Amino acid sequence: MTTRDECQSLDETDSLSALREEFLLDDRLIYLDGNSLGPLSRSSQRRVRQALDVQWGEGLVRSWGEAGWMEQPERLGDRMARLIGAGPEEVVVADTLTFLLAKLLGAALELRPERSVIVTDRANFHSDLYIAEGMAQLTSRGVRVVAIDRDSLDQHLNDEVAVVMLTHVDFRSGEMLDLEGITARVHEAGALMLWDFAHSTGAVPLDVTSAQVDFAAGCTYKYVNAGPGGPGFAYVAPRWQSEIRNVLPGWLGHVAPFDFEGTFRPAPGVRQLVTSSPSVLALAALEGALDVWDRVDMAEVRRKSLALTDLFIDLVEERVPGEFEVATPLDHSRRGSQVALRHQEGYGIIRALAEVGVIGDFRDPDICRFGFAPLYVRFVDVYDAVERLVDVLERGAHQRDEFRVRRAVT
Repeated sequence: MTTRDECQSLDETDSLSALREEFLLDDRLIYLDGNSLGPLSRSSQRRVRQALDVQWGEGLVRSWGEAGWMEQPERLGDRMARLIGAGPEEVVVADTLTFLLAKLLGAALELRPERSVIVTDRANFHSDLYIAEGMAQLTSRGVRVVAIDRDSLDQHLNDEVAVVMLTHVDFRSGEMLDLEGITARVHEAGALMLWDFAHSTGAVPLDVTSAQVDFAAGCTYKYVNAGPGGPGFAYVAPRWQSEIRNVLPGWLGHVAPFDFEGTFRPAPGVRQLVTSSPSVLALAALEGALDVWDRVDMAEVRRKSLALTDLFIDLVEERVPGEFEVATPLDHSRRGSQVALRHQEGYGIIRALAEVGVIGDFRDPDICRFGFAPLYVRFVDVYDAVERLVDVLERGAHQRDEFRVRRAVT
């Protein structure tokens, strides 16, 4: 069994270890919930303070031009592009993930006017399912949503399918789908592919270019660490940029916003997907988060991610054999950067772990979810987290009465 000393040695030779100092983390806590909300970085703190005190506080309205606020959606989109394998002018930062999925679904449906089906995963994140139904209801040609078991995708691909929308890494189990293979099969059926990268961006290497992805959207508040409610981003393949239409148009997606025209004329490329004024403070936090990511090699992130999750799974199975079912694939090619453990008393376990300084989260019906963000999670954190998990189970702390009542946020 791996010892704590061995974990400390791994940390000493880890090429990403110095990045932990970039984050404002309490060393008394073991934070394994970056797959839900990433921690605050020092660079985000600096960027937000500058936006507050200097750009807004001193520059006032002049900062829309002088501080480049108006250009942030495209400028930060270009910086995000590296994390998903996209090129310049292919990504825009705006809104939040759900709104961007709506825009991209609308665009995809218009590109396939002779088709009337959106295929998605019945285990998808609920907001994705809601927005797909909402967009289908807004069409005039009777579009319907078919929610399937994702393993049966090939059985549902036919000439009625306009677009397939899947989440690349499952939010419950952490299972990672085959980006290139699925996209190719969808294209063979004549449909378009829309990927949700909520649990992928900053967690696993992505290459939308080589996979020939049509559309993708993601959030920035998880592994990217851009803060609660952080902005979303959208990718549109160059081949579609002159053909799409933003179904939720707004003035900043207009080719000439300050002409104040009564008729919408879309800006070229992905800029037309911007609807309303940028949320400047949120974008400042994202800019600070990207200051950290600019220093990171995604291949190193992936190497450490797999090592951390392997260690966690091995230690759990060694220290509490048979206590949990590991819902996350053991196959590296199918694993994201989290581990999901099934337990009938999972909610109480997560609450009890929080009391002893290990922060994870719970997802219905029985999943204890732990995220392993390589920029700040250490190998010794993994060891200590499992030690505290063992202690919780041995004391029966998870069975306390107060842990049987669910909080609004789990």
